[in-house]
Amino acid sequence: MRSIWHWAWTSSARESGEALVELAVATSLLVLICLGSVEFGQVAYTSTEVSGSAKAGAQYGAQNGATASDSNGITSAATAAAPNLSGMAVTATYACACSDGSASTCLLTDCPNSHIEESVIVKTSYVLTPIVKIPGLASTLTVTGSSIRECGQ
Repeated sequence: MRSIWHWAWTSSARESGEALVELAVATSLLVLICLGSVEFGQVAYTSTEVSGSAKAGAQYGAQNGATASDSNGITSAATAAAPNLSGMAVTATYACACSDGSASTCLLTDCPNSHIEESVIVKTSYVLTPIVKIPGLASTLTVTGSSIRECGQ
């Protein structure tokens, strides 16, 4: 009788230990999956904000020729579109070309046989620091966005 009781006690203790190990492994995997989902969501959100802010800056600059050369206004419009991303870099470029494909310096005399096409190019970038630092992977990610708009005449 004693050997049966001893066998039953050691068997249930062993199964209890196995269940605890399985729980620890499953919980660890679940936490890793959750952290990966949070990181992915953070990168997706930042990417959307950076791209949207480039578009907002280009839309501001494309209103007319005066706003196209207003780099401070373009930068303000872009940063206002992404208020949660402090430290975002914004670069605005104003470019001209003749409608016949020839180069232009944005002077009215540059295109005698065609008209000038003005455009605004806005590039944005943001350095994202991941929530979880994983050894062997980059400690920061640079997320970029760009938008090109033709200016209204």
